Amino acid sequence: MPKRTEDRSPVPHTADSHDLIRVHGARENNLKDVSIEIPKRRLTVFTGVSGSGKSSLVFNTIAAESQRMINETYSAFVQGFMPTLARPEVDVLEGLTTAITVDQQRMGSDPRSTVGTATDANAMLRILFSRLGKPHIGPPSAYSFNTASVKASGAITVERGNKTKAQKATFQRTGGMCLRCEGRGNVSDIDLTQLYDDSKSLAEGAFTIPGWKSDSQWTVQVYAQSGFVDPDKPIREYTKKELRDFLYGEPVKVKVNGVNLTYEGLIPKIQKSFLSKDKEAMQPHIRAFVERAVTFTTCPECEGTRLSEGARSSKIERISIADACAMEIRDLAAWVRGLSEPSVAPLLAALQQTLDSFVEIGLGYLALDRPAGTLSGGEAQRVKMIRHLGSSLTDVTYVFDEPTIGLHPHDIQRMNDLLLRLRDKGNTVLVVEHKPETIAIADHVVDLGPGAGTAGGSVCFEGTVEGLRASGTITGRHFDDRSSLKETVRTPKDALEIRGASANNLRNVDVDIPLGVLTVITGVAGSGKSSLVHGSIPGDADVVSVDQSPIKGSRRSNPATYTGLLDPIRKAFAKANGVKPALFSANSEGACPTCNGAGVIYTDLAMMAGVASPCEDCEGKRFQASVLEYHLGGRDISEVLAMSVTEAEEFFGSGDAHTPAAHKILDRLVDVGLGYLSLGQPLTTLSGGERQRLKLATHMGDKGGVYVLDEPTTGLHLADVEQLLALLDRLVDSGKSVIVVEHHQAVMAHADWIIDLGPGAGHDGGGIVFEGTPAELVAARSTLTGEHLAEYVGA
Repeated sequence: MPKRTEDRSPVPHTADSHDLIRVHGARENNLKDVSIEIPKRRLTVFTGVSGSGKSSLVFNTIAAESQRMINETYSAFVQGFMPTLARPEVDVLEGLTTAITVDQQRMGSDPRSTVGTATDANAMLRILFSRLGKPHIGPPSAYSFNTASVKASGAITVERGNKTKAQKATFQRTGGMCLRCEGRGNVSDIDLTQLYDDSKSLAEGAFTIPGWKSDSQWTVQVYAQSGFVDPDKPIREYTKKELRDFLYGEPVKVKVNGVNLTYEGLIPKIQKSFLSKDKEAMQPHIRAFVERAVTFTTCPECEGTRLSEGARSSKIERISIADACAMEIRDLAAWVRGLSEPSVAPLLAALQQTLDSFVEIGLGYLALDRPAGTLSGGEAQRVKMIRHLGSSLTDVTYVFDEPTIGLHPHDIQRMNDLLLRLRDKGNTVLVVEHKPETIAIADHVVDLGPGAGTAGGSVCFEGTVEGLRASGTITGRHFDDRSSLKETVRTPKDALEIRGASANNLRNVDVDIPLGVLTVITGVAGSGKSSLVHGSIPGDADVVSVDQSPIKGSRRSNPATYTGLLDPIRKAFAKANGVKPALFSANSEGACPTCNGAGVIYTDLAMMAGVASPCEDCEGKRFQASVLEYHLGGRDISEVLAMSVTEAEEFFGSGDAHTPAAHKILDRLVDVGLGYLSLGQPLTTLSGGERQRLKLATHMGDKGGVYVLDEPTTGLHLADVEQLLALLDRLVDSGKSVIVVEHHQAVMAHADWIIDLGPGAGHDGGGIVFEGTPAELVAARSTLTGEHLAEYVGA
């Protein structure tokens, strides 16, 4: 009798053998021929000091190649609308699956972009109101603040066969945009007292706008000689017509000293010349003028809701779409759960799932009308995660960039659960992370290093968390580091008084922030920390704020240009060689004429990946050959820009190249832990934490007495946190007051004074739940922060 099939030992299917992602010979950025095997359907955490090559391996190699190969499956026509990606520098990549990258890129700062529009929540709410809202005002577009109402009528020509026929047609679209603020929620007003002194005439120099000089400036002469106003009469004595022409006059040609010029009212002129430009790109004195002259007030017509009166009048159970978007998402989720209407049941279920995902991920305290540009990097990353939580896709590779950023220790456990849930659905989860709480849940750990920049780029350890602890690598040695509470704390010299703070969710908070010490502001995400520090500190306080917002600049900008380091270097080269400083700028006279100082030639290949090939004339050095013949301390300018900050500090510190002004700036860059950056590295390649530390280095020479730092431990390895604490101590000991918004327990333990906000997030927060020393907070254990800090220090 033949043996039954079931009794045979099962033979593994060939398809089941592909359970590894194999990387061989990765050379992106500082990676040194890295070869590793990453298990699929597991949680792998990549660790290592800042600049060790984690992002180069995970984002620029694995995720980038996956994305590029997916893009290639589309037609050439579709690829023309997609970002073009070049193949990473790697010999072999096997076993890749579809990669979904969830990074910390801030969401766009478009004034019309909100949490609701950035997710699918607003779109679903609009459909819901268009079906159930009473009175019915129109289709979903009638509830959209991005859609203007349009009416048109006229004749159209219809061509059929060889006949043409004219017929009348009308077109109408109902939008929900508020007419006054055009869907922005606030209106700008120009403070005329900041533009001119009305007690003076134009001839006496009435204008107080930067750069507008009365005697010779063409812009001023246009007003003085336009014929619309009397240049010798004080502005306060103008007639109504003169004032209207002066402030709001339509563009018109006038002759000034025999030259044809355009005269235009002062308000539109200011709007075009100042307000239409990016504020971040302005010179500091111009930016200060714009901030003084322009005030943004809530739109009086829509009361900040951005919506037209019709959209606000349509309601479901006494709630309009404006009310729904203003609610905290957890309250909105409860309201939606209470709606029962079979005709829209699938829509309600989908909306419910999206809103519940917000709550589950710890963002229930947000409202859908919150501008997307005001979200922190951590919040933006979690908002992007929402669309993946309920996804039915499996065998996908999810790539996360420090998902615990901006999370209180209390919330990290929740994030860990989400990462494990994604893994347990059969996905590969790759996480770049520094926090030991998240490293501890990894199935597999890859530690890169041993150092940063050129000293990194190698795999120091691969294996389990226990293996990492025993490995002797920098991460392994510091894995169980715990800061202890300070035995003595500094005594405050003065206090920064905040009274009646009510920005966002703050509930009429009165607090004195001590000065002359290290003060740490803590609390769960959404408790009101940023609102207190950034929104409530008096404007006349001498405050230098250092955050993680992007640094404006092109790919030509680098740490040397941003910090002002290039100026003393150029002058030192010029002095040593007896030539002009401009020769040593790749953006000026010294630039290679072939590539205009970019170092590479960009070739656009339409829907194919553009090619950036090193310039053949300057070999990527960016300068003319004649400029590279000039030396300082035996090095030419291109060799100096290729140095790391640490090398450059040594080079300019002594010997022939001794340049005190350059050495001072380089000292600050080393102090903030950026010794591994090269002087010529494009700013566009820096992470959020690196950007913040670069800003801190530039501000360390400022006269400002109060420094406000927003989560300075972002992107810092456990070993670098000690260096940061030493830097904060040096700042305080030099007479500065340092206020840090932070979640890292090591920084809390090191503080002289802690202000804890809470007890929860959103409307459950906004109050001060503790003020005192870290030791008192640990002893009291009265707040969530106190409990976690006590656990951290082993109290």
